[in-house]
Amino acid sequence: MIQDIAPHSYDNQYRPVPPKRDSIALYYEGHTVLLRKTREGIEFPRFQDLERLNEDIYQDYIYLFTIDKEQYYLVKEISRERLSDFTLENTEIFRTGEPQYRAFAGITGFQLFNWYRAHRYCGRCGHLMKMDKKERMVYCEECRNMEFPKICPAVIIGVTDKNRILLSKYADRAFKKYALLAGYTEIGETVEETVKREVMEEVGLKVKNIRYYKSQPWSFTDTLLMGFYCDLDGEDTIILDKEELALAEWFEREDIPVKSSRDSLTNEMIMKFKNGEV
Repeated sequence: MIQDIAPHSYDNQYRPVPPKRDSIALYYEGHTVLLRKTREGIEFPRFQDLERLNEDIYQDYIYLFTIDKEQYYLVKEISRERLSDFTLENTEIFRTGEPQYRAFAGITGFQLFNWYRAHRYCGRCGHLMKMDKKERMVYCEECRNMEFPKICPAVIIGVTDKNRILLSKYADRAFKKYALLAGYTEIGETVEETVKREVMEEVGLKVKNIRYYKSQPWSFTDTLLMGFYCDLDGEDTIILDKEELALAEWFEREDIPVKSSRDSLTNEMIMKFKNGEV
């Protein structure tokens, strides 16, 4: 999965140390990111690549994380060379971009970029928020409101019936491939209750024997995904929620029309079932 970057080591401890000229600068505009494509894969600019037109770049930055010994920073509102090799690319490039640890860095930085952008002002009193110097937190000097990064819990659900698994396709989304059922956990709900509710809401089925598989940070949607397998409990007739899903079908293990890919927990869970490993 995209976060499996060994032998590289990701360290998200907050260390607001000043950047060096060779530190990595992550710059985003909307759903795009500044990078260049090389034979080795994607490459992000370093501070020295941007400093000529951005004299204040060493004052206006946010420390993000470290991978191996390289420190990554978020930079804002920069000017770029007219004929620069660095171009703005859609963040979807990180689903398949190589090397994998750079793709993981890019999408994780994008999640933090969105969080900082959404918390410039206090949600309680409207004043400008300030960055804390010791931990990843912003606070309001007026009302003392504190905001920490929040992650949305969601479930990925492999509904099985002996040698069959239920696959679906989303309605009205850019992602058109087969996927497993999924949904966000609501307030006051356990993740196991989320599994039962989402399956009932989306396909009208009851399930039992809910068992945890593994989790995945999914920065594309600011989500922590938790994967579960469960067994069909009773009738297998699908009642489709057409607002959420374009289709849902049962597939025999040997007929699953999905190939292995790198990025997602969904794909790994489908392939585990297809290969008879669960």
